[in-house]
Amino acid sequence: MNEMLALLNQHPTLLAMWGALALHWLLPVPASIHPLHTWQQIAVQLALRVNKDTDTPRQRTLSGALAWATMWLTVLILLVAFYQLVWFDSLFHLVLLWVALGWKESRRFSQQFIQAYSREDKNSCREQLALALNRKTDNLSLLGLGKACAETQLLSYGRQVAAVLFWFAIAGGFGAILYRLAVSLARCWSPSRSQYRYFGLPAVRVLAALDIVPLRLLAIVVSLGKNSQAAFRGLREQGEHWQLPGPGWLLTATGHKLQLALGGPAIYDTSKMERPRLGGRIAPAALHLSQIDSLLQQRLWCWVAMQSLLMFLMGSLL
Repeated sequence: MNEMLALLNQHPTLLAMWGALALHWLLPVPASIHPLHTWQQIAVQLALRVNKDTDTPRQRTLSGALAWATMWLTVLILLVAFYQLVWFDSLFHLVLLWVALGWKESRRFSQQFIQAYSREDKNSCREQLALALNRKTDNLSLLGLGKACAETQLLSYGRQVAAVLFWFAIAGGFGAILYRLAVSLARCWSPSRSQYRYFGLPAVRVLAALDIVPLRLLAIVVSLGKNSQAAFRGLREQGEHWQLPGPGWLLTATGHKLQLALGGPAIYDTSKMERPRLGGRIAPAALHLSQIDSLLQQRLWCWVAMQSLLMFLMGSLL
């Protein structure tokens, strides 16, 4: 027993990860008091001050880059300053990962939407998606709602769980929370909204760079198992068609694995955006949304197991 405790004490980062996961499932941070909620409000207020309609597109893009750097680097400096005061490094990283994780939130959204979708409750489905998307949901049909939910499920699990854990493995709690802050800025300043068409470009580009490795790794993990040949063939044929390289792989792999039709046109503000069609030909129904949820749950626990093993082996070698 003592030898086991001693062995675990040699891997404090791994213990912090499992502690954060347990705390997240037992005691998730309420959305009303979540630090990311305050962060998004600050981002909106900052954009109102520096994103001016009278500026040229180049000036607005530069303003967006400077605003992004100001907010992100300010948090980084504060975290480094607080880190000098902590007594237990592992506890500090545990808390940051606990705040950064959104696994239970993603799971709750998925289950609630599937219940409403199975009842064909369009109003409830549209309200739930309106909180999660930057798109107009008022006129979405049942087919459109199903496709939008499938995409939301995949990107939510990918970004709020897999990518957070990936960056935690790379840079500890700093990596996890700073990645989630980058996700929030890209969402707040999404170029799909007319007022952020140029201002939000730097935030989206940074997030795209941060997403490439973790979301593509998750796409590979999702592709394994049943229908793996179809999933990998889809990645070869359509993996690079999506606007963003990380999300494109994840949507393509899942769409081909389950033969679901994803992507296609979407309305942002008042503009219709022509997006590539990915995956198979089956329109997502409640059953398929449940399959996506179950598939991602299984694959994410596999991700946790594999990452735990790698962190354990790397810790033993160092």
